[in-house]
Amino acid sequence: MFVKEVTVQNQVGLHARPATFFIQKANEFKASIWIEKEERRVNAKSLLGILSLGIVGGTTIKIIADGTDEQVAVDSLIDLVESGFSDEKL
Repeated sequence: MFVKEVTVQNQVGLHARPATFFIQKANEFKASIWIEKEERRVNAKSLLGILSLGIVGGTTIKIIADGTDEQVAVDSLIDLVESGFSDEKL
């Protein structure tokens, strides 16, 4: 299991469009991936799960992965979040 924390950079947070980018990236990996905010953990490959966390800009989240490509998965998702979900970096 591999875990890293990241602060969401974009002002609107993980609303529908960035969450969709996040899910698309998460689905590139075989590992099971979760997002944790405070004490709630949801499947990072689930749009409803991510949206239910209500993640806004400035929120610190944990990205957790478990599987053969867990470290690459977490690092890629951290890069995506840190980019502010800008199209140039996708």
